[in-house]
Amino acid sequence: MKMYLLSLGAGLLVGVIYSLLNVRSPAPPVIALVGLLGILVGEQALPLVKRLMSGNPVNISWFNSHCIPHVFGELPTGAAHNPVAARDEPSAREIS
Repeated sequence: MKMYLLSLGAGLLVGVIYSLLNVRSPAPPVIALVGLLGILVGEQALPLVKRLMSGNPVNISWFNSHCIPHVFGELPTGAAHNPVAARDEPSAREIS
């Protein structure tokens, strides 16, 4: 979750700087996001084609283990399921 907040903060900072300089962002947000999606999907095309040309099957389990994690990254989970995230969060004793 921390990385998402840092990414949002960096984006807000850049947006404020653009506004102060009276500059428009390089691309409208929806177009930029669609372009990023195209990049992520396009990166998966070459491994998919290589696998097909080698005669290996492309099944759902291969797709889920090789393509989905790259496109979506590691999705956030609750602290109870992620010991690393639980370690990074301050405990109740540290807060008070």
